[in-house]
Amino acid sequence: MTSVRFTVTPTKAEDIPGLSDTSPDVSSRSSGRVRFGSRESVSRSEPPSEASGAVTTSVGTAGADTPDRSNIEQDGHGKLSNVYINNSHSVDDDDFYDRNLALFEEEMDTRPKVSSLLSRLANYTNLTQGAKEHEEAESIGEERKPSKVPFPRLFPLADLGPSPGLDSLSLNQAPQMGTFMGVYLPCLQNIFGVILFLRLTWVVGTAGVLQALCIVFICCSCTMLTAISMSAIATNGVVPAGGSYFMISRSLGPEFGGAVGLCFYLGTTFSGAMYILGAIEILLMYITPSAAIFHDEDGDGAARLNNMRVYGSIFLLLLSTLVFVGVKYVNKLASIFLACVVVSILSIYTGSLVSAFGPRGSDVCFLGNRTLSAHAFPDGHCAKKRVQDSLMPNETTMSLGPAENTTDLWANFCKGPELDAPCDEFFAHSNTTTQSSIPGLASGIISDNLWSSYLSKGEVLEKASIPSPSIPHPVTNQNLYVIADITTSFTVLVGIFFPSVTGIMAGSNRSGDLKDAQRSIPIGTILAILTTSLVYLSSVVLFGACIEGVVLRDKFGESVQGKLVVGTLAWPSPWIIVIGSFFSTCGAGLQSLTGAPRLLQAIAKDNIIPFLRVFGHGKANGEPTWALLLTALIAELGILIASLDLVAPILSMFFLMCYLFVNLACAVQTLLRTPNWRPRFSYYHWTLSFLGMMICLALMFISSWYYAIVAMVIAGMIYKYIEYHGAEKEWGDGIRGLSLSAARYALLRLEEGPPHTKNWRPQLLVLLKLDEDAHVKSPHLLTFASQLKAGKGLTIVGTVISGNFLHCYGEALAAEQTLKNLMEQERVKGFCQCIISQKPREGISHMIQSSGLGGMRPNTVVMGWPHAWRQSEDPQSWKTFINTVRVTTAGRLALLVPKNISLFPTNSECCTEGTIDVWWIVHDGGMLMLLPFLLRQHKVWKKCGMRIFTVAQMEDNSIQMKKDLATFLYHLRIEAEVEVVEMHDSDISAYTYERTLMMEQRSQMLRQMRLSKSDREREAQLVKDRNSMLRLTSIGSDDDDDTDGGLERPGGGSASEHRRVHMTWTKERALQVQAQSGCNTPEGFRDMLNIRPDHSNVRRMHTAVRLNEVIVNKSHDARLVLLNMPGPPKNTNGDENYMEFLEVLTEGLERVLLVRGGGSEVITIYS
Repeated sequence: MTSVRFTVTPTKAEDIPGLSDTSPDVSSRSSGRVRFGSRESVSRSEPPSEASGAVTTSVGTAGADTPDRSNIEQDGHGKLSNVYINNSHSVDDDDFYDRNLALFEEEMDTRPKVSSLLSRLANYTNLTQGAKEHEEAESIGEERKPSKVPFPRLFPLADLGPSPGLDSLSLNQAPQMGTFMGVYLPCLQNIFGVILFLRLTWVVGTAGVLQALCIVFICCSCTMLTAISMSAIATNGVVPAGGSYFMISRSLGPEFGGAVGLCFYLGTTFSGAMYILGAIEILLMYITPSAAIFHDEDGDGAARLNNMRVYGSIFLLLLSTLVFVGVKYVNKLASIFLACVVVSILSIYTGSLVSAFGPRGSDVCFLGNRTLSAHAFPDGHCAKKRVQDSLMPNETTMSLGPAENTTDLWANFCKGPELDAPCDEFFAHSNTTTQSSIPGLASGIISDNLWSSYLSKGEVLEKASIPSPSIPHPVTNQNLYVIADITTSFTVLVGIFFPSVTGIMAGSNRSGDLKDAQRSIPIGTILAILTTSLVYLSSVVLFGACIEGVVLRDKFGESVQGKLVVGTLAWPSPWIIVIGSFFSTCGAGLQSLTGAPRLLQAIAKDNIIPFLRVFGHGKANGEPTWALLLTALIAELGILIASLDLVAPILSMFFLMCYLFVNLACAVQTLLRTPNWRPRFSYYHWTLSFLGMMICLALMFISSWYYAIVAMVIAGMIYKYIEYHGAEKEWGDGIRGLSLSAARYALLRLEEGPPHTKNWRPQLLVLLKLDEDAHVKSPHLLTFASQLKAGKGLTIVGTVISGNFLHCYGEALAAEQTLKNLMEQERVKGFCQCIISQKPREGISHMIQSSGLGGMRPNTVVMGWPHAWRQSEDPQSWKTFINTVRVTTAGRLALLVPKNISLFPTNSECCTEGTIDVWWIVHDGGMLMLLPFLLRQHKVWKKCGMRIFTVAQMEDNSIQMKKDLATFLYHLRIEAEVEVVEMHDSDISAYTYERTLMMEQRSQMLRQMRLSKSDREREAQLVKDRNSMLRLTSIGSDDDDDTDGGLERPGGGSASEHRRVHMTWTKERALQVQAQSGCNTPEGFRDMLNIRPDHSNVRRMHTAVRLNEVIVNKSHDARLVLLNMPGPPKNTNGDENYMEFLEVLTEGLERVLLVRGGGSEVITIYS
């Protein structure tokens, strides 16, 4: 099979397609050109061209760029030119590989060197790892021409779904929005809404200042805790647009994501209906009351509801048409809508300060202690009678003087305008009084407004401080009084007020537009919540301190001539509040109708709910036409309810459920401590998320328990629908049956597909060796494994016993019990496995292949370093080690080999200081980045710092490499020091030649001396038989040695050449040679003295020596050194040399962890 090779030469960024688009600042620096080519297809006679150019790809010998094929054998198979021993074709390999990295050259096709990959790793848009959907989106974005953004990105939609228009942004448009414009202002715009202007005064008057402060504090605390959890999730990597739906679905899975996503969609849709109803209420009651179609004759409010339904439906149709035709105009008006809100709030504060200088506003009329509606006295006289000067003579005195006439109030309560007409009993025994609606900040009215005044539907608003008749006085003529239209309580007010604190996810929904999302989202969102909370809390106090209590409880301002209550406090004119609130509610309704269809479209495109698939389609430009139609129909249901007070609790349920699951997602991620959970926002804790979840759940049932049950039933039905294809229920005996069902369900779910990069965690298979007494030789291996278990996951401890299974089963049970006892001692949760095999090498291979069950198979093998392998006469120990390395590579498993394991700290020891040094030479999936993070979760390594070193060659820009590596670590949320070590090309030293020569001489000597006695006798007999046959067949030959020496082998080499390599040195042969040659030096030893080191071995030894010098120089005092482990040679003749290379590479280091990745990515920057 032809291999692919990376060759790096300097080139300009402009020559690389797509790079200049994704990295605007890269054009000024040089980067590496990656050239793919076949090792066998490169001509040996001509060096590669040094000219820079675009990326060239050639596989095998095909393609226009394929070099000369003269060096490929006629049978079509390329020569193997990269073995460690007797490699005569490797003299030109320096042209293709860096001299300092020759030890890793065989795997450069799958594990490219860091310097050639780092510039792409630092730029996450080109990252070769992460979620599949991100990679697909990037590939589509590169193939598609940049499309125009359908609407500006200044003020993103609040709590809404992802916008396809934003996904089509060209990659060369770098995000430039900061914290203030990108997060803070959009959150302010979407938190302040219709409730602030239409219902907050009523909430303060009904609940009292103290309970109103409690309501505001609880709701704001809920959103603050949710914002903390959301900040942790949003800063745990790159969060594409999608808001809470994306965060929940990617954190808790598609079932929760789909259920909560649909509930969130319904909440957003009903919020659009609420905003429309608020706009219609302002229009019909405070701007143009004459526009009402239906008029209330019975006083039951039915006409008002019908007017809301008619005008609301018309208004919904107009807004939906506007969204369908020109969505780009919606956000163009966002700044105007926000300005209206800010000006309105400022006018309230100004009016409050002005009221400190004296009472303001119109007077409120009372009959006894009952509050009269302005409709009771159209003439504006709050009195039973009025005295006016009359120029007509008095009938009794016939003189000119003042006349006493009845007022409109008299006419409404009495049966005629005459002074002696029969009147209502309460009217007859009560007097009329007036009080200012705005007593002022210095009036002390706040003492009357501290306490609650909850009313039932139909009760009259009364002022307790005014005396009233003690006689029974049933309420008649209710349309003349200000009465309560609904029954109020603390729980009802919570449900009505909560929508005014939603809108906190405006920043996280558009994280792709932010310059630094991981910094801007937490700061902007939390500051916006603090600002709005301060405004709400101060407004509660100001309303209670400035406005008369009965006016506060007057929801529609009937006692102040039908004016908006909060408008009476505004300065300089009430119309500022009226116009500002109308436009802000219209804008919020437009945004809801714009964002809700996109959220539904995103859910439909995820294809987790099949019957919603049709709503994923839209117009050619991506606008969700069918989703907009469904959104308008659902919003119409809210319009038909026709009461803002009834719609608000509905959307409160859906938003509270969404926030509940955001907190749940953060709490679950924190408690599970998954390796990918590394939020840059560190001011969170699972207890805060749990508290926020409990507050959300409590608010759901406090505001409306039946709405809460309905919302949870809807979410549960959606969850079960998505989960329908999962494992079936299994009824067993109590908890064991439940555990068995859960385990079976989990294993079947894990079996459905390979694990995602975010879910990767080390599933360890620890290989231990037992001595003759069934004691573990290296118990520290299990200690090290327990220190890695901060990442949770699976642990299997295995050992191999030599023998026959039929006879050694008892020994296997004893060994298994030994392993269990050691696991309990080291507090390792997992399983143990003991395999009996005739050959340990085969037993280890079988264990690696068969361990685990379903998706819970080991992905990482931990084994010890073969100590004293040089002194051992039996080569099986290190041969088994190398074979295990090959087996793990073939099985695509990661491999961890701690060297000097006895020097590693135990669980009772703590490294109080020091560093964990990572030497990142080749990229093999990110294991080197993840392992230090997992180790530092354990108390032993917790206080150790982390340093990452990488190697730069002559042609690499070390300064830029350091910047790119720091950027990459920033996206990974890993705190570490970064250093790039420059390794300039240098001549191979005499020490390297000497080490290589000693290695090869030693290998040659041991190869001749390691044969057993039986092998020596067998070879002696074969030599004797061969000489006898030669004497019979070689007639006329007197010299047996010449005949033996001239015999040609089938492989093309002479017998003497074969003897130089494979001859076993025996006593008889030594005497024979000594007698023939007259020399005391055996022939085989003369060959060893005359041996010349192989060139490929010299190069690999040079790499090992140079890297070892650099590593020892930089990391001699490190607590632990993590290092890429080179792969074993493809030619097994070089196994012993491979062990020597590893020894040279790690000389002088106290604790070393050799790491080989499994070929898959184990770490990602995505959330």
